[in-house]
Amino acid sequence: MSKKRKQIDPMRDVLTFILAGGKGERLDPLTRDRAKPAVPFGGIYRIVDFSLSNCVNSGLRRIFLLTQYKSFSLQKHILEGWNIYSNQLGEFIDVVPAQQRISSDWYRGTADAIYQNLNIVGDYDPKRVLILAGDHVYKMDYRKLIEYHMSKNADMTVACIAMPKQDSIHFGVVQVDKHNMVVGFQEKPETPKTIPANPDEIFGSMGIYLFNADVLKKELITDAGKIDSDHDFGKNIIPQMVARKLKVFAYDFAKENTSSYWRDIGTRDSYYQANMDLCGANPQFNLYEKAWPLRTHHHHYPPLRVYTTGKTPGTIVDSLVAGGCVLESGRIEHSVVSNNVVIKDGVLIKNSVIMDGVTVGRGTQIQGAIIDKDVDIPAGTKIGFNPELDRQRFVLTTSGIVIVAKKTSL
Repeated sequence: MSKKRKQIDPMRDVLTFILAGGKGERLDPLTRDRAKPAVPFGGIYRIVDFSLSNCVNSGLRRIFLLTQYKSFSLQKHILEGWNIYSNQLGEFIDVVPAQQRISSDWYRGTADAIYQNLNIVGDYDPKRVLILAGDHVYKMDYRKLIEYHMSKNADMTVACIAMPKQDSIHFGVVQVDKHNMVVGFQEKPETPKTIPANPDEIFGSMGIYLFNADVLKKELITDAGKIDSDHDFGKNIIPQMVARKLKVFAYDFAKENTSSYWRDIGTRDSYYQANMDLCGANPQFNLYEKAWPLRTHHHHYPPLRVYTTGKTPGTIVDSLVAGGCVLESGRIEHSVVSNNVVIKDGVLIKNSVIMDGVTVGRGTQIQGAIIDKDVDIPAGTKIGFNPELDRQRFVLTTSGIVIVAKKTSL
């Protein structure tokens, strides 16, 4: 007779923490007034919506969002748009600001953020603790991760994604044996340890960690007492556990999930590219999968209005355009346009991200740009055509994408 499969109740067995307190300095100027997880994305979303949607779709209903820097916009978004659970049934998404309960320090690393909130783990007494990043774009059924963790009888499981080994300088690299047991960790190495079955690829850490709760408490307390630690799950906790021969496994995200898309929105260029991945006939990341809905706070805007005032009609090609927008006789091509954007006659917007409340004056041309909220662009302006001039007025990314900061006067 076959053994009965272990049953899990994500609602009761798992407590989830989403780390949403990073400064996001590499996303400046998009993070000057907001935390990185609160940065608008994909026309109507905030970056944090993807981790939260994954939780909801996976049946996880006890979620703490740990905040720290410039958190007002993020807290407002959660309170207005994510009040979807019943406290009477023990369900919640609660925002927890840095409280300095243990010392006068702010969060000193990903592991320290959880360590400073171990009282919450004690209060809810879960069997397992799931720790997520609030600044990644992807779809993932966390139930599969939990099942894998249980099947391996693991103490801790880290979600990983296979990527070319030349990308190792941007990610933490998880070293595994042929059974996917973790035997080491490298922080952004130039010469990485590759996957045993594929010498051309590495396992990049996704910043997703599942712990047995009792193991998590012991490891965090041990790490907290180390003076030379960065108090980081990748750099410190995983090597600490591997050295003590605990059962740490790597979960192959692409192998276990139908969508293998994952992007860390850690830099300005990665943010831009992730938005571009939504456009076209066959987008790399699909927002329209009914079986895995992506939730956010929906404002009540009128439909997109397109009309003709000049010689040519308003045209939208391979783009996403949100509600409340007004398009006269302009052209939007391979771009993401958020709510309440007004685009006047003769405008060209190409390969760009336009956020809420932007007005684009008559005859303006924009290409390869990110325009943050509430910018009024005068008629005849050109953005993205003259790098030297753009650099004098705006911020340019490493690849040359132009960023116009929120409420910039032109």
